[in-house]
Parts: sequence; C-alpha cells; structure tokens
Amino acid sequence: MILYRTAAGAVMEDDGEYRSVPGHWDDLFNRDDLGGFLRGLRRRVTPLRRAPEAADILAPIGSQEVWAAGVTYARSRTARMSESKQAGGSDFYDRIYHAARPELFFKASPHRTIGHGGIMHLRRDSRWIVPEPELTLAISRRGRLVGYTIGNDLSCRDLEGENPLYLPQAKTFTGCAGLGPGILVTRRPLPRTTAIALDIRRRGRSVFCGSTRVAQIRKPLGELVDYLFRDNTFPSGCFLMTGTGIVPPGRFCLQQGDQVRITIAAIGTLVNRMG
Repeated sequence: MILYRTAAGAVMEDDGEYRSVPGHWDDLFNRDDLGGFLRGLRRRVTPLRRAPEAADILAPIGSQEVWAAGVTYARSRTARMSESKQAGGSDFYDRIYHAARPELFFKASPHRTIGHGGIMHLRRDSRWIVPEPELTLAISRRGRLVGYTIGNDLSCRDLEGENPLYLPQAKTFTGCAGLGPGILVTRRPLPRTTAIALDIRRRGRSVFCGSTRVAQIRKPLGELVDYLFRDNTFPSGCFLMTGTGIVPPGRFCLQQGDQVRITIAAIGTLVNRMG
C-alpha cells in the first residue's frame, strides 16, 4: 500500500484503487498499527472515482524532520574523497566509510522539503550541484519503521569539497530536499535487489542515467536508525535518507529547468524540476 498526502487529506492506493484515509497526517504517521488500519479501510471505505491529480499530491511530510546518512556506498566514498582532496579532507570519508558510527546529519525541515512535481532550489553560491537519489526510511516517534519513500538529497559538492565543515551549507537550504511521491507502508525489509534509478533530463533529453541497488548500502538500515535515535527524540517521527550510490561523472552540474526523475519500482517515481 502507498500512502499519499494530498491537498484534500491522506489517500491510500492499494491494487490500483484509491481511498480517502481519515485522520491527521502526524497521527497516521505514528500509528503502531498503520498497516492494519489501512487494510481495514479496504472493507469500510468506498474507492474514490479517480486517482488524485498529480498537482494535488504533496510531500509526504507533516511535522517530521528529514535526516540523512552519508558515505554509505563505496561510490559515494570515492566521490567525496576526490572532491575534498585539495582541502586535505579526503581521508575523512574513507575513515567514516569503514567506521562503526555512521555519518548522520540534519537535512531539512518540512518547509524546506519539496514533493513530487515541485521545484527544488539550486543554491546560488554553488557551481557544482548534483541530485542524490536515496531510499528514504519513514520512522515513527518510537523509532519503528513506518515504510519507505524516495528522497533527493540535493547537494553542493564544491562547498562540501572545499571544507567538510561547510556540510550544513552544502546540504541544507531552501528547497534542498525532495520526498515522495508517497510512502510504501510496510515494516518488511525491501529486497536487497531493489533498484534505485536516476534520470536527469535537460530540454527533454536525458543527459545522465544511473542506477544502484539496496544491496550496495554498506551499513544495515536498522543500525542507521539505532544510531539516529541515540540520545535523540523525534516527537512527530522523522525521515532518514540512506545515502547515494549514484554520482554523475566529472563536474556535471544541474541547471535551472533540469528535470530529475528518481525511480524505486515498489514506491514509484519522484519527479522534480530544478529552479
């Protein structure tokens, strides 16, 4: 089942049928029995006559924070080491890749998060910005997995490469996070063969495609969640982006008007334009 947040309220999709879901988003997000509750609606709630319009689908976030894990893929480790070499920080990323403690950082508040079909923001003082397509965990206030969505951890590689201490500026700014289109509600682990695919289109033409698989994530997802919740609380729950294994080559940089498409088949495709 996929749970969407729309302008008219929450909507669930199950086997091609759509139903309205009663309740406030934050309350739904933190229900211990969310999956069972949604399955029960199949018997009690009449399907909608039509699917929600794409323009009505909002980012699947209420009061939740968005966090992210860094350097969880070998490809990300290599890219980070290369971009920070001149600054003398290259071995930081090799060390964090092999360390027991993961790199975890705050990514976005709800007002900095853009949903499916929305326009993400290219930071004006950066000249090397890339999308980072990421499997993203939806986690309740109790630290329990709600399900999965798709994340775009828009990143300024030149700022982070200049000095690792610039990470907050490289990662957190207006329109820096994409989430959606909805949440795949399940507590089951996704198959390790699950593919994450990226397609960047410019003036209607694909200029970069890449893909990776969940199996390439070095650290167990449950371990990332455990570290995130150590001595930390999330009253409304949170999202955790789990890192990227797809890095465009060389100095490839997003441009205004580019369309970024991230697909995880079980969840859907998150589409955003850059502005």
